[in-house]
Amino acid sequence: MPPRKDINNILVIGSGPIVIGQASEFDYSGTQACKALKKEGYRVVLLNSNPASVMTDHNIADATYIEPMTLDVVEKIIQKEKIDAYLPTVGGQMALNFAIQFSKMGLDKKYGFQIIGAIPEVIEIAEDRQKFREQLIKNGINCPSGFCTSSYEVAIQKINQCSFPVILRSSFTLGGKGSGIASNIDEFTNIFLSCLAASETGEVSVEEYLHGWKEFEMEIVRDSHDNCIVICAIENINPMGIHTGDSITVAPAMTLTDKEYQKMRFLAFKVMRVIGVDTGGANVQFALQPSTGRIVVIEMNPRVSRSSALASKATGFPIASVAAKIAVGMTLCEIQNNVINKTAAFEPTLDYVVTKIPRFDLEKFSDIPPTLGPSMKSVGEVMAIARSFPESIQKAIRSLGKKYLGLTSQIDTTQDSEEIRFKILKNLKNITPEQIFYIADAFRYNISLNEIQSITMWDKWFLKQIQNIVLAETDLRKYGIDYLEKKIAYYKSLGFTDKQLANILDVGEDTILQLRHKYSIYPIYSRVDSCAGEYSTSTNYLYSTYIINRNKFSLCESNIKREKKIIVIGSGPNCIGQGIEFDYACVHAAMTPSHARVIFLEYFL
Repeated sequence: MPPRKDINNILVIGSGPIVIGQASEFDYSGTQACKALKKEGYRVVLLNSNPASVMTDHNIADATYIEPMTLDVVEKIIQKEKIDAYLPTVGGQMALNFAIQFSKMGLDKKYGFQIIGAIPEVIEIAEDRQKFREQLIKNGINCPSGFCTSSYEVAIQKINQCSFPVILRSSFTLGGKGSGIASNIDEFTNIFLSCLAASETGEVSVEEYLHGWKEFEMEIVRDSHDNCIVICAIENINPMGIHTGDSITVAPAMTLTDKEYQKMRFLAFKVMRVIGVDTGGANVQFALQPSTGRIVVIEMNPRVSRSSALASKATGFPIASVAAKIAVGMTLCEIQNNVINKTAAFEPTLDYVVTKIPRFDLEKFSDIPPTLGPSMKSVGEVMAIARSFPESIQKAIRSLGKKYLGLTSQIDTTQDSEEIRFKILKNLKNITPEQIFYIADAFRYNISLNEIQSITMWDKWFLKQIQNIVLAETDLRKYGIDYLEKKIAYYKSLGFTDKQLANILDVGEDTILQLRHKYSIYPIYSRVDSCAGEYSTSTNYLYSTYIINRNKFSLCESNIKREKKIIVIGSGPNCIGQGIEFDYACVHAAMTPSHARVIFLEYFL
């Protein structure tokens, strides 16, 4: 179907100021949506109070309002601009909440505009945890046992019939605001009241705490002809219990069997259909019990989510752009995907590993406990791409801006062995941003994989990958530079930098560099191609990697040209004091017309 001709002026509302749980990911998705709609000939009207966003630049929308994001301001804009349609699925939680308010107040009927992408009834079902549960159960879809209520008295009565621990979440909120895990009645009371205060609708969900279960997300897209595709399956390395925005995640999912993947794929499409998301992108979260294989649906975002930015950059599939075009009537088969010069009706296949690690600035707030839970605490995130998980995870750790060389030790070796062991075990039990480093230290001090797994509940596959990094480091310390000379390619494929290797061997970094040059061990640059090399690709996303079998992957895909070049280096992950403003500055620098080729270096999504 061609784009709709019965609408012209489309309203897009941005996410406003940067907050925990809603940052520049939505500037990215909103910008892409505005550009896509303009390309199809629509007039785009934008409201966003954040002047530092790329979205609010003068050439992104046809009319941009930098005003307070309140209902009365939005109503005036709708009236003044004669809005025909409102697209709420690309602007984060605030944009979704506005759609609900428009419908309840009858503003859509009063001013004669349509809500496209996801209608208010669908948004309300997906965001209202009680209605969401009822719809899933009605259609035979498993979800965690529990209840929803807006009454503390009712909650106390029902909790006496449940067993602790339980997890509490509030409806229509962002970043798990107010949420928590209660192990007794006193904790339950405090967290329930916190959730109640945070909820937009005064409703709290109480569910069984799926301790130790694995968590997955499916990024999916559906068009008006019921064509459904999975853009990306993302696996949370951390087990259930912390907010997905605070978890280390990896794409594609590493530990799913094909049977489990196909079941989640089927359920994701079913959830999208029964909830009623007719067009656009959505995100469905699952929990899987490792011992039994039981799969339950945790929640659904009926919009382009924070994870969509990760999925878009990881696969090269422009989710926000495609979702916007679907919302105005186009089908996946009609939308051209310029990455591989094919239509958008395909499911990306990756031959590389993408790792996302959150960035925390908890040290700046002494009164905030460093432990992680259902309420999000991270202020930014980084992404790394490589051909193996060890290489990808070590690259991501270095990208955090915390001066880590890789998966390095956090232990003061001047302590005696018993003190060290006690500290490691204590930090394995505490879920903090440093937990992954203490897992590596546990292997360094001969704590068994089974003991580490029983404490952390991490999947053994990920623990074995970390163990391989530590074993390689241990062998290097034991056998020295002569051993490295034989295995240098292997160490580079595990993500060790020259400086990291030099520190382990206590030699100069130049020594490692000369060794690499002697055996012609250099990084190659590959493109994010969405299709595992099956088709040629035009994407300009590149990543560096070291590969053992250099004959098979000898082609460097950076297409170096003999012309003047300018490099622009981005600011990295959002952190306190350095946020989206620098993204804006770098984008403008890179887009400024010049006679030189611009190369952009960044590791933030």
